[in-house]
Amino acid sequence: MKNSALCFLVLSLWSFNAVSAIRCGRELVQLGDYKGDVLARCGEPESIETRTKVVGSTLHHPNRTLDLYQYEEIQIEEWVYNFGTNRLRQYLRFENGELKEIKSLGRGY
Repeated sequence: MKNSALCFLVLSLWSFNAVSAIRCGRELVQLGDYKGDVLARCGEPESIETRTKVVGSTLHHPNRTLDLYQYEEIQIEEWVYNFGTNRLRQYLRFENGELKEIKSLGRGY
């Protein structure tokens, strides 16, 4: 019985970290929203980190007569919101302006 309760606690804490939506006042922000919409609903984040990620592939012809390169640059922005001591801080990751990930961080301050 203790093992199952411990397992349930660990799984619930693990799933608690990944979130698919957050509330900003009366507005709801969810995966798939765009930066402008999130900014309008939640205001300025506490911090913003930007970087570029390059993804792609190279296709080789068997006789090496032709190589095709397909690469795409993805603009990544990572925002952190601090909603105060009564709520958890929220991490939001945007790819090319679209919200792709929301995670709960520790208690706000």
